[in-house]
Amino acid sequence: MQTRLTRLLGIAHPIVLPGMTYVAVPSLVAAVSEAGGLGILASGGMSADECRAAIRQVRAFTSKPFGVGCSLMLPGAAACAEVAVQEQVPVLNVSMGKANQLVQRVHAYGGHVVATVSSEKHAHSAIDSGVDGLIVTGHEAAAHGGAVTSLVLIPAVRDMTDLPIIAAGGFADGRGLVAALALGADAVAMGTRLAASKESPLHEVTKQMVVDKAAEDTIYSSNFDTFPCRVMRTPGGEKYTARHLSPPRVVARSLRAASEMNTPMGQLARDALREGPLQAVKIAYFGAATLAMRKAMHQGDHVEGVQLIGQSQGLVHDVPAVTEIIARTLAQAGEVWRAMGPTS
Repeated sequence: MQTRLTRLLGIAHPIVLPGMTYVAVPSLVAAVSEAGGLGILASGGMSADECRAAIRQVRAFTSKPFGVGCSLMLPGAAACAEVAVQEQVPVLNVSMGKANQLVQRVHAYGGHVVATVSSEKHAHSAIDSGVDGLIVTGHEAAAHGGAVTSLVLIPAVRDMTDLPIIAAGGFADGRGLVAALALGADAVAMGTRLAASKESPLHEVTKQMVVDKAAEDTIYSSNFDTFPCRVMRTPGGEKYTARHLSPPRVVARSLRAASEMNTPMGQLARDALREGPLQAVKIAYFGAATLAMRKAMHQGDHVEGVQLIGQSQGLVHDVPAVTEIIARTLAQAGEVWRAMGPTS
């Protein structure tokens, strides 16, 4: 199935693994790209050296196109973006910040830049910066989806631009792929579906919870990391979204995260001060969320952990290999397409 996006990036199928922090690791990224989709490596929480090593690991696993995701407001993101440019990654996926200079530098070596947006305002800004495509993230998505549903946001952005669009938020199978194409998109990002794959680094307990949970078993709140965020409804999810994340609670949770993750307190303080007051606040908020995310994802702890998840968990019923997920999605899309065709 060829679209504007597949032709632009040189991939076989219009299916994307978004750069989900601690989930889109090199092995899963490479599995999606090797199967004909586009895997996007998550750089969140990485140092520059770790990001470079991860990029090279993806390349050791596959020769197919892949991307690197950088949320520019997060600690360390600028350094990882610099590494991605130095390594001349085929696709740089940017979000939460302006990327005008990055766009020029990526274009200079023949790469492409895709911006993740969650509103029409963000889409306007990204288009003006000269990006090559957009990931349009609707309200249904895991983590930081916007206030408008995919059903409305995707065609609204399509009316603004002819750039390739990757639809994110609520897409997990072939029916969603066809629906996204009808709305004006050129591909789908299936984060929740691919997070529940054999190659995913999620803990087996967490994968089974994705399978067992219904679509409505999520919480959308800004109390987890100060941005509106969708998480799985679990004891941990309910606890960490029950109250506003005040500065004292941020500091306490950030220090706890540093302690449990064996990050020296002095190093944490130096990093924060070196980056300036605003970045220090960002580091504190990111640190406060990081530990809870890792506990859910890597330890299967859903009392102290928080799992970012989309409403499409209600469409996930098993944990197959990436190749099977993509094959099923394409087969179902073909069936739906044929069923909608004219009858004699």
